[in-house]
Amino acid sequence: MASEEPIDAPELPPTLLDLSTYLLSRIGKTARSRLAERLAERGLRLWDMAVLAALADFGPQAQRDLVRRLGLDPSDLAKVADQLAAAGHVERARDQADRRRVSVSITAAGRKLLAELDVLARAVQDEVLAPLDAGERQVLQSLLLRVHQGVGAAGARRGGP
Repeated sequence: MASEEPIDAPELPPTLLDLSTYLLSRIGKTARSRLAERLAERGLRLWDMAVLAALADFGPQAQRDLVRRLGLDPSDLAKVADQLAAAGHVERARDQADRRRVSVSITAAGRKLLAELDVLARAVQDEVLAPLDAGERQVLQSLLLRVHQGVGAAGARRGGP
């Protein structure tokens, strides 16, 4: 049997490698895919983690507020909330003042799961950022946060997410 040489990934055009937006997109797709694979091993999706994180960070919220905060379609959020509620990770209750409004809150089991998912997400982050030392990672985080805030502010001025 002949030994197989590893196949190198094709070289990307320098024109693209010179675009930070292209690099961000490529790295983002890789990181998202790796995290999604790890979550799928547990029967979860990225939206499950996002909903749990929003509830843990901001407290109980109306489903419609979660839709707005996370940029998720209302029917998709309802499915996520249903699945998380069935597993005991969130509780949903009708607002006594407005029966049309459904409030969602995280349970102790949901907080435990989120802590486990955070460890998993940070392991994926460590894999993706392996070429950087701790100081470089802090600088990158700071710069990405500034870009994220700038994009968010620009979107708000245009009237979009």
